[in-house]
Amino acid sequence: MNHERSSFLFQQAKIAIPGGVNSPVRAFKSVGADPIFIKKASGCHIYDEDGNSFTDYVGSWGPMIVGHCHPDVISAVQETMASGASFGAPTERETTLATMVIDAVPSVEMVRMVSSGTEATMSAIRLARGFTGRDKILKFSGCYHGHADSLLVKAGSGAATFGVPDSPGVPADVARLTLTAEYNSLDSVKRLIAENSNSIACIIVEPVAGNMGTVPPREGFLEGLREICTNEGIVLIFDEVMSGFRVAYGGAQELFGVTPDMTTLGKIIGGGLPVGAFGGRREIMEKLSPSGGIYQAGTLSGNPLAMSAGIATLNILKQPGFYAALEEKSRAVAEGIAKGARDAGYPIYSTRVGSMFCAFFSKSEVYDWPTASQCDTKAFARYFLGMLDEGIYLAPSQFETAFVSAAHTEADIEKTIAAAAKCFKLIA
Repeated sequence: MNHERSSFLFQQAKIAIPGGVNSPVRAFKSVGADPIFIKKASGCHIYDEDGNSFTDYVGSWGPMIVGHCHPDVISAVQETMASGASFGAPTERETTLATMVIDAVPSVEMVRMVSSGTEATMSAIRLARGFTGRDKILKFSGCYHGHADSLLVKAGSGAATFGVPDSPGVPADVARLTLTAEYNSLDSVKRLIAENSNSIACIIVEPVAGNMGTVPPREGFLEGLREICTNEGIVLIFDEVMSGFRVAYGGAQELFGVTPDMTTLGKIIGGGLPVGAFGGRREIMEKLSPSGGIYQAGTLSGNPLAMSAGIATLNILKQPGFYAALEEKSRAVAEGIAKGARDAGYPIYSTRVGSMFCAFFSKSEVYDWPTASQCDTKAFARYFLGMLDEGIYLAPSQFETAFVSAAHTEADIEKTIAAAAKCFKLIA
């Protein structure tokens, strides 16, 4: 498959943009190739600058659950654009989408719109700190919550309590306020809480981890976090930027029946446009300025184009049978890929929650970051490049989630399964 023009455009981009990309994983570094530059998309297909067509399982990293360029979404954005792209003032659409979110997500009694997932998590943490009067936060290895300073932190060695910066530019004084536990381990959480009694404002977690591949919560994990936070006066934040409206209409909290105190959202509620949101219990949310003293603001928050795209998308998701049909498609493709690996005698560990799935290149179960990090990333790179040559577009990293959309057809899924079987035979 020819990628000559994409390679040329990448060289040009590197002159003007650091690393040639505006978000690091797009650079294809972990798979040892140059990125492909996308020209257009439709349904579940994307088309690059060289004229190649791909079946897309990235979906702009999740939001394209109804497919690219859905006519209802396009129409809503075009109609809104004709009246103005941004006002920096209230619009009725903001309340409409906010009400739809409140009706859908169990934990959300009030919601504030922002422009990105990073903004949402950063703001939710500030609000939790202001609400509790505590400074420390607890996160989990392998869970990504955006690039705010306090969240770019990994655990220290051994049983170290305090985090260390995971990126240059993050002050050590900020990092020391971030504690890092292991995903799916309540013992690691309890140990950190015991060592930091009455000083932790919030626990933030992806209820379905999607940034180390798709890692489901083990039975009792989310329920345990809920009980701990209730007993300790800690705000429990579910980061559902990825899983919200993706694994169920009410997100992972609806699917697993565990209600956090706050929720961060993004991706789907903008229908592909830049958006984020954070919401939760009324008594917490009312501490936000201007009703309270905790400051958060943004000129583009509640942007009318993003609100219109989100409203149109959620109206599609509400249609009877939408998630049942998506579940069946997702099951078929994930199980088909896993079968191809088994038939080739090549070990993978397959995971799926709703329309999020991952093929871990590991012989062992993956349930946290230490087990995920043992995957054979070189084998994944060969698989990724093989699938790309077969016209299947996956995320260019072992530690990312694949997404199925309503636009994927039976023929698309059959093509994907056949391509995977071929690739597993080649690398076995």
